[in-house]
Amino acid sequence: MRTSTILVVTASLFLAIPEARGQATSPFAASETAAQNPTTTSSPTPELAGAEAGTAQAERVIVTGSNIPTAEEVGPVPVDTYRPEDIQKLGARTPTDLVQRLPVITGGAVTENMSNSLDGRTEVNLRGLFPKETLVLVDGKRVAPVGFAQGASVDLNLIPWPLVDHVDILKDGASAIYGSDAIAGVFNVILKHRFRGLEIEGSVGNTNLGSSNDAAEREGYLLAGAGDDKTDIVVFAQYYDRAAIFSRDRDLSSNQDLTKFGGADNRPPPVPGVSFFTLRPDLSSPMPHSAPNAATSQEYVPTSSLPRNDRGFNSATFTSAIPAADREYFYGSFTRDLCQKYLSAFADFKIVRSFYEPVFAPVAFIPDAFTREDGSTPFSPFGFSVPLSNPFNPFTQADASLPDGTPVTTAVRYRALEAGPRTAKTTTHDYLFDGGFRGTLGQLGDYFKNWNFEVAFRYNSNDHNLNISGLVSKPGLRAALLDTNPLTAFNPFTRTGNTPAVLGRVIASTKETGVATLTDESLGLNGDIIKTPAGPLSFALGSEHRKETVNDRPDALNTSFSSIGGIDLEATRASRDVWSYYGELRIPVTSPSWNVAGLHSL
Repeated sequence: MRTSTILVVTASLFLAIPEARGQATSPFAASETAAQNPTTTSSPTPELAGAEAGTAQAERVIVTGSNIPTAEEVGPVPVDTYRPEDIQKLGARTPTDLVQRLPVITGGAVTENMSNSLDGRTEVNLRGLFPKETLVLVDGKRVAPVGFAQGASVDLNLIPWPLVDHVDILKDGASAIYGSDAIAGVFNVILKHRFRGLEIEGSVGNTNLGSSNDAAEREGYLLAGAGDDKTDIVVFAQYYDRAAIFSRDRDLSSNQDLTKFGGADNRPPPVPGVSFFTLRPDLSSPMPHSAPNAATSQEYVPTSSLPRNDRGFNSATFTSAIPAADREYFYGSFTRDLCQKYLSAFADFKIVRSFYEPVFAPVAFIPDAFTREDGSTPFSPFGFSVPLSNPFNPFTQADASLPDGTPVTTAVRYRALEAGPRTAKTTTHDYLFDGGFRGTLGQLGDYFKNWNFEVAFRYNSNDHNLNISGLVSKPGLRAALLDTNPLTAFNPFTRTGNTPAVLGRVIASTKETGVATLTDESLGLNGDIIKTPAGPLSFALGSEHRKETVNDRPDALNTSFSSIGGIDLEATRASRDVWSYYGELRIPVTSPSWNVAGLHSL
């Protein structure tokens, strides 16, 4: 048994100026889908406020699940709150770590640790429903999903994780406040908008296990904040880099034949081969037109007669178990009190670049590039078809004829090992700006001192690009198989005998680009109407206009459904406008100060 030593080195520098008051908060939520202000917390720090008779009162803030500010730590429905110390106790250093450890996230959560993920996103999947049923908010406001229309969801990796102040998870009653896209609940990430001092942190981890000793993970960030009684400025920058770990680097994953562990042999048939026969291991290529078929050829043997190690193609030799990834973040936040603190201006911006590169085995040449009369059904149900006229076909008898009468050999198995593994490189650029004004109406009189308003604007754009190499072009493969010139025709019966020029006719790369945008304008007002014995009767009113767009442009090879080993889909271009209006009333029936048994707070 191999053992490993894992070394993690972390260095940090923290310089801070103590402040007499806690984190600045705002008592307002912008809209029905923006139920938490960027500078609020769901568990506020009590502060001395200018209350009547000089008594101390807790600051009222917006709690996820309601649009009305409250001094209590919970809103109308329970909220799970995870602060940095809670996340640290879970052993979570990244969004992927967190979603894998939270009990409420069940089912097959998509993360960047999935070897078959194309873009490395980390999704939130509350209750095991589809990720699209969970509403992900940042600072209580919606954000744009990734730029691809297929399976669009919010990528948590685009959130600067060391900048997270806390995470609120609303599991019940979310759709009543946030809409039908919050059926499973709300995952609200609140960032830090007030900080004093300088914090620098860096870490690197590695292992000495086999060939993985260069699969280090490196991370570092800088957080700086300054300001005074009227101004708060926060600047954040982070770099994250992770090298790949390949399946071949671990005994458990180095071979798809798991029979030695009591499992099954998951290897596909070996290549090159035809039907239930495989080219003899001591040969690199068969003789052209040397036998009627594989069953009568001395150069082919039944696959079942081969030694066990040769009975399958071990894809794990090529695949990445944990793909390589790197990200860079830059974030800034600004808040300024105006008009004797009756009005405040705020602005936040974020720029993130993300790169992700999984590696896959060389593509199998299935489905068949030749089709039946309907033009879509593969002609050969297993493997693919090769015309007898191909100069490298080792057989003289046809298994069948194409719709145009061309005699072919069917059920041919091949992978272009000489072309190397497939790679899927995803580059994402995410841009966000959020700004506006918030304030109170206290200057109109004492009655309005608890009335608050906010006018906000948010723009978020996600530019998503996917480049896949090592695919097969169906038109190119058909032309190369029908070619009768040995210098330019494709040989699907050899192990690695095709020249780069010939491979260039068959092997292709595709590029898919997609942009998703979100533009949001919101206006809201909340406050106290009258005082009752149990507390103030409070209200919230607001409206929001949201415009969402997506422009997904796959490669022409994909849109014509002409690739093998890629993702064939049509281009998508769409937009929608959503106007929403909301009203909420909070009626206190009992007060916690009354200590009513069974009705502590109603």
